[in-house]
Amino acid sequence: MTANPTLSRRHLLGTAAVLAATTGLPAIAQTKTVLRISTPAVPDAWHAKMWTVFKDALEKTAPGEFDVQINLNASLFKQGAEPTAMARGNLELTSMSAADIAKLVPEFSIFTAGYVLHDPKHQQKVFTGPIGAELFKTVSDKMGVTVLSTCYLGTRQVNLREARTVQTPADLKGIKLRMPGSKDWLFLGNALGATATPLAFGEVYLGLKTGTIDGQDNPLSSVRAAKFYEVTQQIILTSHLVDSLFIAISNKSFDALNAAQKQKVTAAAQAAATYNNDNTVQEEAQLVDFFKKQGLQVTTPDVAAFRKSVLASYQSSDYAKSWPKGLVERVNATQ
Repeated sequence: MTANPTLSRRHLLGTAAVLAATTGLPAIAQTKTVLRISTPAVPDAWHAKMWTVFKDALEKTAPGEFDVQINLNASLFKQGAEPTAMARGNLELTSMSAADIAKLVPEFSIFTAGYVLHDPKHQQKVFTGPIGAELFKTVSDKMGVTVLSTCYLGTRQVNLREARTVQTPADLKGIKLRMPGSKDWLFLGNALGATATPLAFGEVYLGLKTGTIDGQDNPLSSVRAAKFYEVTQQIILTSHLVDSLFIAISNKSFDALNAAQKQKVTAAAQAAATYNNDNTVQEEAQLVDFFKKQGLQVTTPDVAAFRKSVLASYQSSDYAKSWPKGLVERVNATQ
């Protein structure tokens, strides 16, 4: 029986189409560089929304080159576990706090100290200048990650359950001030003159409502987002910590990129940080009026007295021993 040449050709063409469908698609997918992002940020936070800016910027400058996967709410890795995941090659990008970095780079603990950074503009000048370059090189050497940009997380203020007159740290004596549970945060709470009390963030609202704690400290945006204003009477604008996050990529991932891709990824991270920073600053400027309308007292203490007392506490502590000589002075002199 003679084979039908037309059917044979159709069979071959069909087989080729199936092969193209089954092998071609993975080949296309493999051309994209996967960038997994893990963050504990909640969707409404600016430092969560900024990752969409990062993704969109890369899609615009490098269409089809990257597969950016955003994982919020610590859904991929729990908070604090990201640096280890990056070192193991299980994660490409995250945003790290100064406290995260200080665990492996002790000199970075200077940025967990109160009143070292003055305001958002000072923060950016410090980290985009020589000081940032030097410290980020150390971070790269010790942690295996490259810092791409610095994000302004907000300025932390004291928020009390019951209003009182507060001018100096002495006026916070006996106040059970909730702080995150690490020794760095507890030291800061005590340095402010209060009795630092560790409590998980998710328990703070009830703790304020029941009186388990007398107050808490957070940026104003967090006070609104968590609705702490419903169970407190006063915000004291101590402005004791200009809080930072650092967008970082694992060295392994960054080194695998070509020069053009490195530039595009860095530019996207900087665009994301700018988006976060501008919106956070704008929001903070509006929040004082918001809290006043909610019935809270918003007061400003003797910030100079707080700064002097808090810095003295750090300078006489073990923290200062890990700080490079003259670094505090160099940070203060940055303009």
